[in-house]
Amino acid sequence: MRNFLSGFWEPFQLIFNIVAFPVRMVMRFNRFLNTEPDERPISEVFVDLATNSDTRQMMWDQVEALRMHLFRALIFLAFCVIGSFWFSERLMEFLAKPVGGLEELQAIDPTEGVGVFMRVALTAGIAIASPYIAFEAWLFAAPGLHAREKKFGLIAIPLATFLFILGMAFTIYLLLPPAIPFLEDFTRIQQAWSAQRYFSLVTGLMIWIGLFFEFPLVIYVLSALGFVQPRILAQQWRLAIVAIAVIAAIVTPTIDPVNMGLVMLPMILLYFISIGLSFIAYAGRRNAHMMDADPKHMAGSGSA
Repeated sequence: MRNFLSGFWEPFQLIFNIVAFPVRMVMRFNRFLNTEPDERPISEVFVDLATNSDTRQMMWDQVEALRMHLFRALIFLAFCVIGSFWFSERLMEFLAKPVGGLEELQAIDPTEGVGVFMRVALTAGIAIASPYIAFEAWLFAAPGLHAREKKFGLIAIPLATFLFILGMAFTIYLLLPPAIPFLEDFTRIQQAWSAQRYFSLVTGLMIWIGLFFEFPLVIYVLSALGFVQPRILAQQWRLAIVAIAVIAAIVTPTIDPVNMGLVMLPMILLYFISIGLSFIAYAGRRNAHMMDADPKHMAGSGSA
């Protein structure tokens, strides 16, 4: 009888476990988000590393965890790069429009076509895999962060992806169309575009400017964590513009001030947006500390 009841109950138990699995994972993830780390002075940690074998073992466990996070990120990146093979040639045709299409590009080296194809596929794979790579980085850092910092980091992942893609779109639609004709018409020398040089230029610009567009988000997160003060950013805006001009001169594919200005203007705008976001994040951090201090203050008043 017991075996009969056990066999009768097993399918229902399996269905219950399948239905309950997402709920359990959500509850587990919620506990992970709201778990506070154990805070220890850095000097004490270094002393324990020298004297305590358990602390050394914990450090090696962290190294192993980092290795696993990097391994999963690289595996996912490899799958994204391989998957991008299906549309890389169409992407190459799209990126070659400023010079008149792929027919206007020349492959001098026998392996140049394969190298260009792989470079475009790698760039597309990085863009596709960037949210998961950022998530793996967050998973590694999250155990040492406070609950508020974990939530900030998690929310920042989709925003960082959007800003990165926005920077790449800015390169394709606003920077390259005026830059390529300027390079072609700068002298009367007939311009013959090498496929390798052209796609190295385009993909490099896309990645660098995509990273530049992450700057407001980085400043917001650092201000929310207390590492950056908005007052200092506001005071040093002149120095920031000089630094932006130097970076724009290095990144811009031409030497003319027009295309350099096309790179500088969004970077300067992003810098001032970063200042505003920094003030918002810093104010939110200060309000959070005041709210944390109020219950203690009230408890002290009640005991008095």
